[in-house]
Amino acid sequence: MPELPLLSIVIVAYQSRDEIGPCLASLPRTLEDRPVEVIVVDNSPGDGTEARVAPNFPGAAYVPAPTNLGFGRANNRGYARARGEFILFLNPDTVANEAALRQCLARLRGDARIGLISPRLELADGSMDLACRRSIPTLWDGFCRASGFAAAFPGVALFAGYNLTHLAVAGTYEVGAINGAFMLAPRRMLVEVAPDGAVFDEGFFMYGDDLDLCIRVARAGWKIVYDGSVRITHLKGMSVGRAYDAMSRAIFDANRDVYLKHFNPRGSTLVRWKYVLAFGAWKRFARLRAWLRGSKRVRPA
Repeated sequence: MPELPLLSIVIVAYQSRDEIGPCLASLPRTLEDRPVEVIVVDNSPGDGTEARVAPNFPGAAYVPAPTNLGFGRANNRGYARARGEFILFLNPDTVANEAALRQCLARLRGDARIGLISPRLELADGSMDLACRRSIPTLWDGFCRASGFAAAFPGVALFAGYNLTHLAVAGTYEVGAINGAFMLAPRRMLVEVAPDGAVFDEGFFMYGDDLDLCIRVARAGWKIVYDGSVRITHLKGMSVGRAYDAMSRAIFDANRDVYLKHFNPRGSTLVRWKYVLAFGAWKRFARLRAWLRGSKRVRPA
């Protein structure tokens, strides 16, 4: 009987023809003398991604989706095939390395209550992807980020609660949330939190699902950890840049829906309107600031 993989890596591709090759090339085939399993779920079959995967990475399982399933549903489909002791949900626009994988796996083995872990994610220019370590933000945190206070005073905890920029980049901390671009988990945690196999809430199509998962994991009593001693590269937003306008709106709407799901369990009309108005104002203000700067990097995370 073949040895079960130590690690299963689930990658959801969407118009990822140009990114998928470097991503797969950065992944080891074995770790600790055990296999590493790679599963690519392609949400846009026919765009050339399969032609990059099949001949060049025959060890990777290629799973074409019948239609664009969205991030969460496609990840769940990949997870259903995964056999590893540990599961990594990884974006195709990342370039990983063995050292980061080894360190994160060691942390999971060293602390049985860690449910999710991420290394430091760095953008192509070497700057930190701030979304790789976050709080579960309050309305105050959102205001500080939208108003520019967080950027103006990144070292002040009162203003920097959203992305925790007052904490040392190379440190390691228990945090509120990590980025869906890299989420490493022990299988036993996923079985506990999602016994039906739906790790990601399929009600979220593209955004918000990683924050939703982090909230569920923390509420089940597991730790969420950021380890800045190791890093990988995140070529952020490569595949969604082509649909910028729709995606920038979807980001805020999805995060609003996360809050309505978890912080308005009784369906209060007052609470609902509080979040609808808050996220609506945040969306409009952030898009205006981005337009004034000539930027297309509008995202609350």
